[in-house]
Amino acid sequence: MRERFWDHVPMAKMTPEEWEALCDGCGKCCLNKLEDEETGEVALTRVACRLLDDQTCRCGQYEIRKMLVPECIRLTPETMGDVAYFMPETCAYRLLHEGKPLKWWHPLVSGDPESVHEAGVSIRGLSVPEFEVPEEDWEDYIIEEPGT
Repeated sequence: MRERFWDHVPMAKMTPEEWEALCDGCGKCCLNKLEDEETGEVALTRVACRLLDDQTCRCGQYEIRKMLVPECIRLTPETMGDVAYFMPETCAYRLLHEGKPLKWWHPLVSGDPESVHEAGVSIRGLSVPEFEVPEEDWEDYIIEEPGT
């Protein structure tokens, strides 16, 4: 990877390795969200995708996730304009898309993959698996985004 690539390389010019390294490992993108059809407002729930590992805050089947969860959003530089509003406010992909810098706790900045958890930004230990909560009850699990 190029040194501090996120500061000077446009998202569309990043290598696949650099693109993947932007993920801070917070797990918030794997929480189910509710979107108000009238206002477009997106609410975050504690209800996690069935593939999320609550302790690592990573997808347990990342390489084949789209086969197992067809509605999973695959982020690319091309799709960012359509989905950025749906991403967590602290997400590196969203921040860079909006022209903002990465946060101090991002592992690329801090050099420590645990910094996102230590800063209280991740959802480690906060989620419940979606198979335990009927979809009609997800509203009862709405939370404020950790770390905002």
